[in-house]
Amino acid sequence: MTTTAEDTARRGELGTFLRAHRERLAPAEVGLPVTARRRTPGLRREEVAALSGVGVAWYTWLEQGRVDTSRQVLDAVSRTLRLDGDAHRHVLALAGFAPPRTSADAAPAGPPEHDNLRTMIAGWPDSPALVLAPDLTITAWNTAYSTLWPDPGRLPADRRNLLLLLIDDPDHQRLLPAWEPFAQDLHRHFRAHADTLPGDDGVRALTERLHATRPDLAHWWACRSVGGFAPRTIEVTSRDRQLSYLVTLLTPAASAGTAPGSLLVHTPAPQSGRIATPEFTLPHLPNPPRP
Repeated sequence: MTTTAEDTARRGELGTFLRAHRERLAPAEVGLPVTARRRTPGLRREEVAALSGVGVAWYTWLEQGRVDTSRQVLDAVSRTLRLDGDAHRHVLALAGFAPPRTSADAAPAGPPEHDNLRTMIAGWPDSPALVLAPDLTITAWNTAYSTLWPDPGRLPADRRNLLLLLIDDPDHQRLLPAWEPFAQDLHRHFRAHADTLPGDDGVRALTERLHATRPDLAHWWACRSVGGFAPRTIEVTSRDRQLSYLVTLLTPAASAGTAPGSLLVHTPAPQSGRIATPEFTLPHLPNPPRP
C-alpha cells in the first residue's frame, strides 16, 4: 500500500498527540511511584510501553510517526494514557481506523444540502442559529441570530469565523462575558477535525491566524485536547437584559462527497430555570449511492 504525504503527516499528528498526553499523565495516576530522580514530565516512554504491553522501541517509533500499528495496540495505549472517548476516537481516526476525512470535507456546504439547512433555520423565529463549516466558518444564519448577535452579513467574509469572533471581537465578548469556556470547547471541537486534515490549506490558515490574532492564548493553541462540543447554557447580555439559551451543536448526515457542516442552535431557556432539550428535525439529506 502506498503511503501518501497526507498519511505521513497524519501519522506525525498521532505521535505528537500521544506524546502530549503521556507528558500530562502523572505517575501516581497509573499506580507508579514518584521518585526525586524523575526528570521527565509525566510518564516515560518505557512506562507507557510496559503498561500497554508493547515494545519500547515500537512505542518510540509510534510517537515519532515512523510506524503504523494495530487497533489493539492503540486501544491499549489509549487505556494507559487514560484517554476519554473523544480522545480515543481521535487516536483511531488519525491512525486510519475511521473513515478518512478529505479536504473537500473542510469546504463550506454546497447545494442542495446547504440550501436545505438555510431554509430550515429561517423558519425558527425564536431560536438563533448558524450553519458552520468544519473550520467554524459561518456559512448561513437566521434573522433570530442577527437580532441577538452582531449580524455576520455586516462583517467582511474573512471575519465570519465563530472562533475568531469569540476570541477577538469586543462586541461578541460584551454580549457573552463568559466567552472563554465557550471558545475553548469550540477549539477542542475544531482540533478534532484539524488533526485529521494536516495538509489542508484552510485548516492551516485558521491555525496560523489564531496564533497571530491572540498570541497571549498560545497555551490554548498548543493544547492537544480534542472533544465534541457539549450542550451548554449561556447568558447573553442584550439591551440591558440577561437572556438564557441552551446552545447545541448538531451535525446532520451528509451525502457522498458533501459536507453540510454543523448547526449551532440557541434554544431559549424557560424562566423557571429548567433547561429545555431542543427538538429539531434535521432535513433529510440524500443517501450516498451504493457502491
